[in-house]
Amino acid sequence: MNKYQHGGDVVGFAASLGCSVDEIIDLSSNINHIKPKINIDFNSLDISPYPSYEQLYQNIANHYDISPSNLSIYNGASSSIFALFAKLDLDKCFVYTPAYLEYKRVCDIHNIEYIPIDRFHNIDKEITKNSIVVFVNPSTPDGKHYNLEHLMQTWEEKNATIIIDESFLEFCTQPSSIDKINSYDKLYIIKSMTKFYGAAGIRIGCIISNQHNIKALKNIAPAWQLSSFDIAYIQDALLDKDLKHKTLQSLKQNRTKLIEILQNSSYVEHIYPSDANFLLVRLNITANKFQEILKAHKILIRDCSNFDGLDSYHIRIAIKDMDWQLLKT
Repeated sequence: MNKYQHGGDVVGFAASLGCSVDEIIDLSSNINHIKPKINIDFNSLDISPYPSYEQLYQNIANHYDISPSNLSIYNGASSSIFALFAKLDLDKCFVYTPAYLEYKRVCDIHNIEYIPIDRFHNIDKEITKNSIVVFVNPSTPDGKHYNLEHLMQTWEEKNATIIIDESFLEFCTQPSSIDKINSYDKLYIIKSMTKFYGAAGIRIGCIISNQHNIKALKNIAPAWQLSSFDIAYIQDALLDKDLKHKTLQSLKQNRTKLIEILQNSSYVEHIYPSDANFLLVRLNITANKFQEILKAHKILIRDCSNFDGLDSYHIRIAIKDMDWQLLKT
């Protein structure tokens, strides 16, 4: 794994096996395996005019129960992160790790001192004043949701700029931190709409904050962030009001099946508790060796060795609806 490499390279994996992508069981990508009901004829979509965002802003704002003035939309959560860090003029960033690797990358790019805090063993480590704090909740690659009340109080006392990444929140029933955006003026919430709505190729993410912060972000944003195809997809996906229930039901059933299989595996040492749509697992063999075993079944998993605090014995497995017998090796 290189420094910033993500999972989900299903094309490269298929090529290495000499098979088609359709034959691969991709358990490395943490995208919802249940797709929303979409009723769009993309061939009839009028793409000649520049896209309009007014209705999209209103629909996403309604979805998160906020005002459109609290929202800035980008072509994916990664773009949201880069837009936010381009605006922030701070020299230190505390990231509760392991965490999404784009935070480490954006710190490197903007010459911001990256300071990891091991949330498994040292979550109460003190931060310095006037710094950036990043907390992914539910976390990645383990999927645990944290109650952040105590930490939020500590961060506010340090006058920190707080970034809470809730890209996987819709895969669980725990509450959002959105209700705090108007009580602390340095709070930003990042959302990914590609994870839950099952479309990594449709790039939609957003930043939620108070009106003043959002206005400042929009002032330095490009005129157009999303294509007409992106807009059409997500607006139709938001109409599927049964998707949340179906997803949570499927996750509950398949999480139980997966955990049972892993608990009975001779390769598994520890399964981390998860509230999201994936599990972090520590093996007694390396991720590379375990991947070689799974190649016979054309199963792709995520090597987690490039996450801070993890090593070559850690893997992430996405929870999907599949023949779990294939993992009984």
